[in-house]
Amino acid sequence: MMRNASDIPVKRPSGPVAILGGAGFVGSRLAGLLAEAGVPVKIGDLQASQAFPQLWTSCDVREAEQVTALVRDADVIINLAAEHRDDVRPLSRYHETNVHGAEQVCAAARAAGVQKIIFTSSVAVYGFQPPPVSEDASFQPFNAYGKTKLEAEQVYRAWAEEDPARTLVIVRPTVVFGEGNRGNVYNLLRQIASGKFLMVGPGQNRKSMAYVGNVAAFLVHALGMGPGIHTFNYVDGPDMTTRELVAHIRRCLGKPGMPPQLPLPVALVGGYLLDVVARATGRTFPISAIRVRKFTESTQFRADRVAQSGFKPPFTLSEGLARTIEHELQAGGFTS
Repeated sequence: MMRNASDIPVKRPSGPVAILGGAGFVGSRLAGLLAEAGVPVKIGDLQASQAFPQLWTSCDVREAEQVTALVRDADVIINLAAEHRDDVRPLSRYHETNVHGAEQVCAAARAAGVQKIIFTSSVAVYGFQPPPVSEDASFQPFNAYGKTKLEAEQVYRAWAEEDPARTLVIVRPTVVFGEGNRGNVYNLLRQIASGKFLMVGPGQNRKSMAYVGNVAAFLVHALGMGPGIHTFNYVDGPDMTTRELVAHIRRCLGKPGMPPQLPLPVALVGGYLLDVVARATGRTFPISAIRVRKFTESTQFRADRVAQSGFKPPFTLSEGLARTIEHELQAGGFTS
């Protein structure tokens, strides 16, 4: 049963909530929930906030003075800022933003006396492991993004362990989708809507996903957590197989049946060829070998701790997909 997002209980902090990366996809949704609840919000981001320009201050998480100025009177810091795309070059940018940025946030928190930090990490810290993967799984990040997210977690843990009165909430979302996002799920929706989508493999692998409205609501929920270190995977279940996901999307679009199927080996060869072209030309393509692999792998994560915390998501996974499709559909096609 879907609840209204405005019904989410909010534990009001004594001062403003500073959201680093607050002009982005998740941050804008989070800022909206907090503002709606009457919680003072400060948005720090390199990009201007289109949704809340009056709350925005230009802030680079890598710059100590800028972060310190933003959080000076804050009661809680929520850090969403990250270098996350899988085609970032040079690779040092991941460390600069994700790890060095975490160091600046912790230094600013110490200077301002902030005792609560909420950090969005990623399930990428687990790498490819037999599913489903819980918070107790080993860390096996396979790329620079996952490795630097794990390093950032360690920076925050060190900060939290300095004082038992401090609160650290680490949230590791699986792939997040929703209105306004232009990530892999949006690309999948657009391809299916255009009729150009080919099903790669039989589609029996299962995918964990998270709707942005629920992720933002859980971050609001995390404001009420007490001292200590709290770690959560975030997933909206039940997980669908890729075939079920594609079929659901097609039903929402009014498209009967399933698309043609492309054998996995053929798709991988195409992905590797495009990778070669991308390296030679500097261009980026929507298809790569790693994206083909991700699409056909089972990526399932357990998020039992979320339910144990008392959180109830406002939307079901199916509702989130339907809302996203409805929002992005324009005159029979998707926005580009």
